Amino acid sequence: MAIIITLTPEEEAKLHRKAARQGKDVAIVAAELLASALEWEAQDYEEAIAGIQGGLDDFEAERSRSFNEFAEEQRRKYNLPSNP
Repeated sequence: MAIIITLTPEEEAKLHRKAARQGKDVAIVAAELLASALEWEAQDYEEAIAGIQGGLDDFEAERSRSFNEFAEEQRRKYNLPSNP
């Protein structure tokens, strides 16, 4: 399947330089970069969902604290002034 994307001249030049450094065809380098970006995005998405689910699980199990408790901990941790 052919997909056409439009790159700025600067992006195209970077892609050609990368392909030349690696001794690969520019289309192969572009496909590898796209596959890598898609894999990263999928992993980031899964990690975000797991983090949110963990937070919801903690909340349901009453393993949470108020914002004021959190804020006070951060003030102590980073030596921040208390609110007036």
